[in-house]
Amino acid sequence: MDEKTWYEKAYRGEDAPQLTIRALVMGSLLGFFLAFTNLYIGLKTGWHLGVAITASILSFSIWSALVRARIAKTPMSILENNCMQSTASSAGYSTGGTLVSAFPALLLLTGSHPPVWVLAFWVFFNAVLGTTLAIPMKRNMINQERLKFPSGVAAAVTLQSLYSEGKEALLKARALFASAGIAALVPLVKDLGLRVVELPKRHREALIPGSSKIFDWLPGISVAGKKVALSDFNVKLDHGIVLVAAGGIIGLRATISMMIGAIALVWFVAPAALTASWTNAAGHVVTAATKPASAWKEIGVWVGAPMMVTAGLFGFARQWRTIVRAVRGILSKSGEEDELVARTEVPMKWFAIGAGISGTALAILAWRAFQIPLHFGLLAVLMTFFLALVACRALGETDVTPTGAMGKITQLTYGVLMPQSTTANLMTAAVTAGAASASADLLNDLKSGYLLGANPRRQFIAQFAGIFAGTIATVIGYFALVPDATALTGKGGVDPAFAAPAAQQWKAVAEVFRVGIANMHPMARHAIFAGVLAGLVLSVLESFFPKAKRFLPSPTGVGLGFTLPFYYPLAMFLGALIAWIAHALSKERAERYTVPISSGLIAGESIIGVIVAILNNFVLK
Repeated sequence: MDEKTWYEKAYRGEDAPQLTIRALVMGSLLGFFLAFTNLYIGLKTGWHLGVAITASILSFSIWSALVRARIAKTPMSILENNCMQSTASSAGYSTGGTLVSAFPALLLLTGSHPPVWVLAFWVFFNAVLGTTLAIPMKRNMINQERLKFPSGVAAAVTLQSLYSEGKEALLKARALFASAGIAALVPLVKDLGLRVVELPKRHREALIPGSSKIFDWLPGISVAGKKVALSDFNVKLDHGIVLVAAGGIIGLRATISMMIGAIALVWFVAPAALTASWTNAAGHVVTAATKPASAWKEIGVWVGAPMMVTAGLFGFARQWRTIVRAVRGILSKSGEEDELVARTEVPMKWFAIGAGISGTALAILAWRAFQIPLHFGLLAVLMTFFLALVACRALGETDVTPTGAMGKITQLTYGVLMPQSTTANLMTAAVTAGAASASADLLNDLKSGYLLGANPRRQFIAQFAGIFAGTIATVIGYFALVPDATALTGKGGVDPAFAAPAAQQWKAVAEVFRVGIANMHPMARHAIFAGVLAGLVLSVLESFFPKAKRFLPSPTGVGLGFTLPFYYPLAMFLGALIAWIAHALSKERAERYTVPISSGLIAGESIIGVIVAILNNFVLK
């Protein structure tokens, strides 16, 4: 239906309860904890997972239990729950993007964190910019063009099913809570340092190791004529659940692609890199990789990162029609507004005020904290608006946000403008990628509200309110999970707690501009060329043979497999395989339980994982 018809037939009016205190409080509380899950899974895999559906199931079941216990007097209405999931989604998604990419990459390059206040204000104002950028996009892309926004539709359908099928809601809630309870035990036995070990020196250890070397009975890998155990190349079984659960959501094609990249790295690229010697400019003889366990970040990243960057930029270029439609749509006039529309839609002056304040604040922060000239910081903010246009429309049409491409366009731009400054390269990209992806994701929530007949202005306020809880949660979680660079690099033969593949990718692009390709190891240079070529070929094949796409490896997945320790893709592949088998055995059960169980497993291990990290780093240390 068009906008006028929507107001006549779908809009539920201004008197319907929506933006209530209990909805905001519930959304902020759930968003606070779900922000931990996205930060945790983002540092593990580089992916962000939407939290709207998880928040809806949790809120409905929790509030229903409070009503049954007579703690709450009345059930929460469907529009209140929609407002709640908008707050939770904003908290859980819009605040954590830069903390799994730009800031970890900066830590890897400099070895230190910026001050807490810098990080907190950066996260907050970046989220404000992303939230307000959604204002001019919403009416054009949702009301007038009625783009699909599939995830937003799915969230609306979930809410409708919860309120129409009480038994279905109860089953999903039980599955989510049960899986969360099981997963919560994993960090307690795998990560919490409770056991005191005396030798070689007194230190604390978890009850069980983080992984098992169950593949070492297989033939090792030959390096310079010697057999090296598979576990030395990270071919082992991770004892965590969160990666398995993430694989169940991501799917079989992406995880098989990741395994292709991981296998190619371990059995072909890494052994060659360990023996490829070169005399650098300082006169030192170095190899392309120093040891098997670190080959993924020493040589694998130079194959995987260019592959992902090329695929992202190719996909961006292919969307030129989307870019044209986005600019044309936002510049078009929608005619006179009647009083009801003016009273319910978010006014453009809110966009001007929010974007103006947050954009200026980010430019000043970039100048004072990262020595980025003020005019370059303002240029990054201006670029963000145009890139957000594309990101929002791409999500609305395809359900895919080109976040990687958004960041890489800025990195390439500032690689030319300020080639020697890795800080400028990273932090300007953090503005564009973080705000553009946040604005796109929040349109999913506004699409849900549109389908349910919600008041868009009140829903925007709910989204804005979620920023505060999300900022607090992500900043606390980030410093708890990543107290120093060893959490990302490992130490003394111990695997890193987080591979941070997004950060590794951003770091690689920034380093290319700082060092210059000519000063890199020859094998790294060849790897970059091979990665670009492979990413281009796979992207072209996907483009020209769309019907065969599901049989082709994903260039992003293959590239990611090169930039992770082997046990990461393996765990995610196992999760996808389990979900596929469950779907083959019973499609109905799989569609009912896959998302709730996977979301519960991720939430349980992630939330308790953050608590365990706080205990390990600040209490048991």
